[in-house]
Amino acid sequence: MPKRFRIPAEDMKPLAPGRGSCIASDRITVDGAGVGFMYRESPDDGDDLDSGWRFLSGDESEAYVSDPAHFEIYDVNTHANYDPTIFGLMDRPAPCAFERDGQSGAWVPARFPDGGIH
Repeated sequence: MPKRFRIPAEDMKPLAPGRGSCIASDRITVDGAGVGFMYRESPDDGDDLDSGWRFLSGDESEAYVSDPAHFEIYDVNTHANYDPTIFGLMDRPAPCAFERDGQSGAWVPARFPDGGIH
């Protein structure tokens, strides 16, 4: 079954064009959960378009992240449309990680994943 995205492609605005691609969880793009955890790793070897950014809601289970069908490759601009607050962090060099503070909603530094998506 094709995925039904929360924001249709025709409604995307050019908020962060030219920043390459990213990987993101369907919890954000399909289910409508907010971005709660994001990190930037070195881009995949041989992929000149990969920005290294990975976006998750932060509530994905191990079983969920173990299934590649729950993730897609997107333009970083797509995620700036889903959550414009990420834009201020887009130029941070890899490796870096941020999570949303549960009380203030602000982005705060987080522990970088020790391999893969957790």
